[in-house]
Amino acid sequence: MTPLGPNVDSTWNGVLNGRSGVRAISNFDTGDISSKIAGAVLCGGEDGFNPDEYMTPSEQRKIDKFIAYAIVASDQAVRDAGVGDLSDDQKRRTAVIIGSGIGGVSGLYDSSVNLFTNGARRVSPFFIPSVLINLASGHVAMRHGIRGPNYGIVSACTSGTHSIGEAFRLIRDGYIDYAVTGGAEHAVCKLGVSGFAAAKALSTGFNDYPEKASRPWDKDRDGFVVGEGSGVLVLETFDSAQKRGCKTYGEIIGYGASCDAYHITSPLPDASGAALSMKNAIDDAHIELGEIDYINAHGTSTPHGDIAEIKAIKDVFGHKANNLNISSTKSHMGHLLGAAGAVEAIICLLAMRDGVVPATLNLENPDDGCDLNLTPITPQERKLRYVMSNSFGFGGTNGTLVFKHI
Repeated sequence: MTPLGPNVDSTWNGVLNGRSGVRAISNFDTGDISSKIAGAVLCGGEDGFNPDEYMTPSEQRKIDKFIAYAIVASDQAVRDAGVGDLSDDQKRRTAVIIGSGIGGVSGLYDSSVNLFTNGARRVSPFFIPSVLINLASGHVAMRHGIRGPNYGIVSACTSGTHSIGEAFRLIRDGYIDYAVTGGAEHAVCKLGVSGFAAAKALSTGFNDYPEKASRPWDKDRDGFVVGEGSGVLVLETFDSAQKRGCKTYGEIIGYGASCDAYHITSPLPDASGAALSMKNAIDDAHIELGEIDYINAHGTSTPHGDIAEIKAIKDVFGHKANNLNISSTKSHMGHLLGAAGAVEAIICLLAMRDGVVPATLNLENPDDGCDLNLTPITPQERKLRYVMSNSFGFGGTNGTLVFKHI
C-alpha cells in the first residue's frame, strides 16, 4: 500500500498512468515546517485505506500505523501467494522479516505529548509494543501462525531491500522454505516531517505544486519528499512454487550490500559504496553486466544522491550503461523510507511481467552528467529479462537486488 493506493493494482496503475501521490499535508499543521507536502497514504473514501476491513477498532488502538500498513500488505501477499493454509510443519519453516527505517515515530510523538500534557498515568500500556520495529513482523506472525525466524531489519532507507535480501539468503541456504518479507513506514507525522526538514533533506520549493516536487535527476530538484506505506512479498523456492501451482512474478537471483563508511547522510563523492553494492549483487546473481535491462534506481531527488548514483552506475556498467533503462518511481510517490525498497521490488517484478519500464516523472531538464536513458515522463515498452533495484540509506548503508523474468 502506497500514496497511490491501498493495494498492488492501484499503485501499479498509478505508476503506469503517470499519477503522483504527493499532496499537501492535511493531517497536521505545517505552519512552522518548511516542507508542507508528502506522499501520505490516503485514508477513507473509495480509493483510500480502510483499516476496519482488516482490524477491529480495539486492535487498531494497540498498534502504530506502520504496523497496520505491514499487516495490510502482508495479508494481501499471503492471500495472493496462497500460503495462508500452510501446515504447522511448514509454518515452522517460514520466516517473517519486515523492516522499517524509524518505526513508530508517530506513536512516540503522540505518547510524548500525552505524557507532557496529562502525566505518566495516562500513557498507554500498549505504547512500547506499538512502536517497536520488530512488532510489525511479530503481529504478522501472530496473525498467520508463522513460527519460524521473526525479526525486523533496521537500516534506514535500505530496510526493505535488506529484509528481502536476507530472507532470500535464508531460503537459499536451506534454513527456511518460505518467507513473508518487506518493509513498512509511517513517517508523515509532525515529528517525522519536522525532523527531516530540520536536516534540510526535504523539498521546499514546490509546496504550491506538490506533484512536481519529486523530480529525480532534474536540475530543479531541491530534496526528497517524505512518503509512507508498505510492500510485502512472499518468497519460496522455485520448485516449491511449481509444486503448489501458485502464481509467480519472478525470481530473486542476486543480493548485494555494502557501506560507504563515510558520512551520516551524504554519499561517498566517488560513489564507490553504491557501486560495490551493485557489483556484489551481480556477482551473486552469476550474470554478465550486459544482461541487466533495467535499474529501478534509489533516485530520491536530492542534489548529491542522484548524481552519485549515476556515477556508480557508470562505474559499474561502463559503456553498457548506455543500453540500460533507468528510472525512479519515487517520482510518483515520494520516498517511502524503510518501505521504499520493498515497494520498488514489487514494481520491478510487475515491470518484468508486463514488459514496460516505469517513467521518471518531472524529469524535464536533466542535470549535468545525467545523460543515460532515465525514462523521462513516459513509460517505455521493453522486454525485461533481468532487472536491478537499488536502495541507499542514512549511515551509508547500501543494498541491491537482482530479479530474473520467469
